[in-house]
Amino acid sequence: AQHLVESGGDLVQPGGSLRLSCTASLLTFDDYAMGWFRQAPGKEREGVSYISRSGGSTNYADSVKGRFTISRDNAKNTLYLQMISLKPEEPAMYYCAAGRTGARWEVLLRAQDYNYWGQGTQVTVSS
Repeated sequence: AQHLVESGGDLVQPGGSLRLSCTASLLTFDDYAMGWFRQAPGKEREGVSYISRSGGSTNYADSVKGRFTISRDNAKNTLYLQMISLKPEEPAMYYCAAGRTGARWEVLLRAQDYNYWGQGTQVTVSS
């Protein structure tokens, strides 16, 4: 069963923008802190952005601060990642992940804390 499904990946020019979405099913969405991760070919997976169950707490990798915005709509069971000013070095498969936590304000910064992962959506940055 597919708990998380990402969408929105596309080919975009350097400096362009994209909004990724991640729709959850078969789980109680607001029981889970959420995160976005990415992995480029030949590179390790890296955390991009994280958000608490309530949406009130967020955290970003230094490389994306000021350019990416994570948000969630618990009524729609959906997580978002708004990306602007995309850089040529940022093409990757982007994954969303859900981690169960008892605290509504807690963000989960470690990949091993996440219980469910989507299959990814491809972001390509090229002119």
